[in-house]
Amino acid sequence: MFHVKHGGFDVVVIGGGHAGTEAAAAASRMGARTALVTFQKDDLGVMSCNPAIGGLGKGHLVREIDAMDGLMGRVADRAGIQFRLLNRRKGPAVQGPRAQADRRLYRAAMSEEVLALPGLAVVVGEVVDIVPAGQLSFRVILADGSEVAARTVVLTTGTFLRGTVHIGDRSFTAGRMGAQPSNRLADRLRGFDLPFGRLKTGTPPRLDGRTIAWDQLEMQPGDDEPVMFSFLSKAPVARQISCGITHTNPATHEIIEENLARSAMYGGRIAGVGPRYCPSIEDKVVRFADKNAHQVFLEPEGLDDHTVYPNGISTSLPEDVQVRYVRTMKGLERVDILQPGYAIEYDYVDPRSLDSRLSLMSCPGFFLAGQINGTTGYEEAAAQGLVAGLNAAAMAADRDQVAFSRAESYIGVMIDDLVTRGVTEPYRMFTSRAEFRLTLRADNADQRLTPMAIDLGVVSDRRRTAFEEKMEKLNAARVVLRETRFSPSELSALGVEVNKDGPRRSAYELLSFPDVTLPALTSLAASLDQIEPVIGEQLEREALYANYLDRQAQDIDALRREERTVIPRDFDYLGMSGLSKELQSKLVFHKPETLAQAGKIDGMTPAALALILAKLRQSRRKSA
Repeated sequence: MFHVKHGGFDVVVIGGGHAGTEAAAAASRMGARTALVTFQKDDLGVMSCNPAIGGLGKGHLVREIDAMDGLMGRVADRAGIQFRLLNRRKGPAVQGPRAQADRRLYRAAMSEEVLALPGLAVVVGEVVDIVPAGQLSFRVILADGSEVAARTVVLTTGTFLRGTVHIGDRSFTAGRMGAQPSNRLADRLRGFDLPFGRLKTGTPPRLDGRTIAWDQLEMQPGDDEPVMFSFLSKAPVARQISCGITHTNPATHEIIEENLARSAMYGGRIAGVGPRYCPSIEDKVVRFADKNAHQVFLEPEGLDDHTVYPNGISTSLPEDVQVRYVRTMKGLERVDILQPGYAIEYDYVDPRSLDSRLSLMSCPGFFLAGQINGTTGYEEAAAQGLVAGLNAAAMAADRDQVAFSRAESYIGVMIDDLVTRGVTEPYRMFTSRAEFRLTLRADNADQRLTPMAIDLGVVSDRRRTAFEEKMEKLNAARVVLRETRFSPSELSALGVEVNKDGPRRSAYELLSFPDVTLPALTSLAASLDQIEPVIGEQLEREALYANYLDRQAQDIDALRREERTVIPRDFDYLGMSGLSKELQSKLVFHKPETLAQAGKIDGMTPAALALILAKLRQSRRKSA
């Protein structure tokens, strides 16, 4: 056991899940002396719910974490046993990479990455108290009485704060199945006078794959050309597998309907709000009563693991009911359940009590990341861990804040949503949340964020070299595409209909046309043959949206101008003529850092923003 009485660390991260590991890694890359406190050393990066990473919106977050040289993308690539690019038939802006992962391989790869971090100590124990000991000074107390001293603290408790598991009418305290909750720490946090709430999430029963009739099921393989998460990865490492597909049916729904009163949620035993976009099977049957079937993906949890995760049937029904309804589905008639599905209810902190660094406004240097902030999902947690870890290290070293703009990243969209709007249900990332999603594509995350990471000094030499080489090739290829021009007659031979008297058009311009590809243009101009296929594919995606990006760039510039209008923490809203009492109280509560954040407060009007801006300018003139 680590025991520290004097001195200590720049950053102490509490919790070794997806938020905690990413926070510790980010702080370490910033050069901070970092400690990661976890219940068990073997639990680093454990996948407590579904064995998958990425998806729509979520895949964008993983790419952005990787662009900052974070861990999740590289680890997912090492553990991935099936890779699929979702929305492949739609535009690149809404495509999302996803990987089915081997739980054991993921945990092993994450542990290897974390334990290799320079300046990081892993402390095994339960945190029971966090004591502010002065400006940027904290004492982290463990259950055995030992202490770890820190300048800043990042708390990532997941579902462990007063966690309660519900299976039908049976309830018991747990952080997740088989793990004790953090009740003593939850009680201590009440002393910080934070705005707490309760949320819930759920998980399906785990099935024994040896008792599934796979030969009766439709099988879904991965992509023939896998799309990886990390910009440094070239191809999968692990053996690739297929997933099975089955469906619920009227018999399934009948059993569920007959037993709704025995569900923990529908029986009134759960007060927390669940994720609307990831409903339980009880929710689906009730809310979509007109549907006779719901698709269920049977996802193996590992190459050497018989456990199967039936994605789509999370539940809080009693175990005997789970057995009955699962066995009504094709291929599952004789299936055995290895672990029942359950709902878990836990405490979270209203994220509007945080600033955009994810530091508590009432206690600078105390950062929160992950599900404690009202989010759901590994990817959302890891992205918050990245933000909190970078900023905790920056604050400890008296460096400038590391800010993520919603104009430049999905990470910025999420942080801004959380700290300005709060949550009414577990927050999940979607591409629809981003105003500038044509620019914020998964494929260009490195171009958007890696320069920022290089400036911060948080990237490896390998990543920096790879990025700089890629940018040289992209820039050179753009020049070739813009200088190579085609006449209307040449384009007509390709089947491209343009005005015969029109001007010659550049290859870059033509790539925005439907069905025009770089290989087709190369057949007419040998100069294009020098462009590498992977670089060409990137520029095809970029050119596709080129006609729309000028207008979006103007919108982004306008947003940046707003974001740069900083509101002092001690700005006096009370008594402002023309500002309603309601808005005054909301502004005092939220303490927006910028005019852009103030504009997102519920009930805010353009006239009210104009009043605030006028007072800001007046204050500047007086102080000048």
